[in-house]
Amino acid sequence: MKKIWVKVDPWDKELVTTALEGGADGIMVPSGYSSHVKELGKIKTICEDGDIVPGRDIETFQITHGDQEEMILKLSKEKMVVLECTDWTIIPLENLIAKGADVIASVKSYEDAEVAFGILEKGVKQILLDTDDLMVVKKVLARLRGSEEKEALSLAVITEVLPVGMGDRVCVDTCTSMEKGQGMLVGNSSGTLFLVHAETVSNPYVAPRPFRINAGAVHAYTRVPGGTTRYLSELQAGDPILIHDYHGNATVGIVGRLKIEKRPMMLIKAEIDGKEVTTIVQNAETIRLTSADGEPLSVVTLKKGDKVLVSTESCGRHFGQKIEESITEK
Repeated sequence: MKKIWVKVDPWDKELVTTALEGGADGIMVPSGYSSHVKELGKIKTICEDGDIVPGRDIETFQITHGDQEEMILKLSKEKMVVLECTDWTIIPLENLIAKGADVIASVKSYEDAEVAFGILEKGVKQILLDTDDLMVVKKVLARLRGSEEKEALSLAVITEVLPVGMGDRVCVDTCTSMEKGQGMLVGNSSGTLFLVHAETVSNPYVAPRPFRINAGAVHAYTRVPGGTTRYLSELQAGDPILIHDYHGNATVGIVGRLKIEKRPMMLIKAEIDGKEVTTIVQNAETIRLTSADGEPLSVVTLKKGDKVLVSTESCGRHFGQKIEESITEK
């Protein structure tokens, strides 16, 4: 999951408050100001009297040429490293990350932050925002905080829908009010996950609950930040999850609570690229998958030939991590 740290030096209470309210992961302040930050909110601080101490836990490194990769790599094995660089093409940051380097890109503008999280999204997962401009801090945190790599979604064709009896289903209540076209990726196999729509639709029986995704059975996989998957039953209050829209854009949401209850269940079978894929959800009108244009499709009205959005990947997973291994899941 991407992290945004904000540098506030010299001390500026308004800037600290802006960072806190925007959801920053931590704040770098001058020595002696950690307690002042924590009076305003609970958050990690970087300073001589803070949670992360410069010199001991974290080091700032100025890049001047590309031959410094090994030096940075060695330093990152000992502590966190903030990299200062005027040209992010000067050194292959992806190589550093692949070798285990823990680096934070220092940026001064929204455009620099986009470069660090965009062009270099496979490398840098953390930035240190160094600016005294409140609007820049607000913009970076609002638009980039919690954003994740875009997911390529495809259409699978429904082949069969079958009631399968009682089971334990999981409702994921989040701290986010979702909109039409948004939901979670869930499925029986980590290789293919269905976009299960949030409960944003009005009906005669139940009021909309836009914070809720009636996601599926306890055994099902879902995608979470960091490029991994988890079982629905493993989630709990405070855990980060990924909320996707029908374009594949992902944002990080927080689990507010999990509701696991016995309900009648339904097996949904579909086909994509000649392969059968499945998921199991509650057999109820309020549970919906998602069409290509973001329309929620009730599972009780699904029929053979309908098309729904799914995410697919060719590799297998072990403990949620991608592995290049042949795995068959039925």
